[in-house]
Amino acid sequence: MTDKKRTELDWQDMRIFLALGRYRSLSAAARALRVNHATIARRVQSLEKSVGQKLVERRPEGYALTPAGTHALQVAAEMETAALTIGHAQASDGDAILRGLVRINAPPALCQGFILARLTQITESYPGIDIDLATNLRSVSLDRHKADIAVRVGRLVDADLIAKPLGRMAFGFYGAPAQCERAERGEVPVFVSFNEESADMPGTNWLTQHFQRSRVSLRAENHILQAIAARDGAGLALLPHYLGRSLPGLSPCSLGPLPPPRDMWLLIRRQDRNVPTIRAVMQHLIDSFKQSETLFDA
Repeated sequence: MTDKKRTELDWQDMRIFLALGRYRSLSAAARALRVNHATIARRVQSLEKSVGQKLVERRPEGYALTPAGTHALQVAAEMETAALTIGHAQASDGDAILRGLVRINAPPALCQGFILARLTQITESYPGIDIDLATNLRSVSLDRHKADIAVRVGRLVDADLIAKPLGRMAFGFYGAPAQCERAERGEVPVFVSFNEESADMPGTNWLTQHFQRSRVSLRAENHILQAIAARDGAGLALLPHYLGRSLPGLSPCSLGPLPPPRDMWLLIRRQDRNVPTIRAVMQHLIDSFKQSETLFDA
């Protein structure tokens, strides 16, 4: 049982607890902080002794936060934000130099096919900002503070986040010229689509319902892989226009119907809205999507 005697909080304990709260795994937290497992466990025990409460519970699937741990995670994240804000240095000419790490999460194809190239410009405009870009086919929760900014496609379910619209993502059929010509002549098209693990992704069921006579010759986990396979002749792929229009070797195919466009959003936590580093990266992404509206829309 945790000792109820409270002691002075140690920021390093909070920092390491924040990593465990984000990743829910000793090994993942240790890799993120470049320390060993024993250090993570020792620091978390030290924090529990300081606050006089149990913060985490070990379960077969990983570590889970207790109610006290959930509150402590929020406090630790706020302390991290405050530390980053205080750490902003001033250049000799009086202009603020923004320094700190900003974590971004977005779908893999959107990261590889659009966002990554735009984020490289951040290093020129803000040389003190470091970017951690993570890709997940399924959205991660910002509440666990694994990301500071999330880019999402489709319907929003997060009620307590600030959501900024980024535009609409429209779709079309793309493939090698020979595949497009056969489909446009009226032959039954052959498709490239999501693999079995990602069979619940939007577009998969739609394709099955609207092209029941067609077969799927190749299945891959994201749109980038599907686009490459379609370019190389495996079949037609239902791709967002930003990919179909950007990858050399792909031709648009006049094949209908098409699914409706999906809304794109940028999300941040409310408490982070005034953090200068996050605001700078957020505005850069919003501007990048705005400038590329014709690439995404129909």
